[in-house]
Amino acid sequence: MLVVVAYDVNTETEAGKRRLRQVAKLCENYGQRVQFSLFECSVQNDLWVKLRARLAAAIDPETDSLRFYFLGNKWQERIEHIGAKPAYNPEGPLIV
Repeated sequence: MLVVVAYDVNTETEAGKRRLRQVAKLCENYGQRVQFSLFECSVQNDLWVKLRARLAAAIDPETDSLRFYFLGNKWQERIEHIGAKPAYNPEGPLIV
């Protein structure tokens, strides 16, 4: 399934800056950054449970927020892209 992860981390403190880096790193391990604080993650249910738990543990719920948008398995019909940065296909070939 494709899950869009959006986050807003308060970076007014050094601890907030660390949380921001930690959240971004977690998302990078599971998906592709498509905007500054927005990732598309193509994950199976078991990996989703792990990622969600790790993200929830990484933030301060008093000052930070996470949003998850579940696009499911037919996500190709639900995404439209216009403008810079080429569209990302999480099922396409991985080029390193």
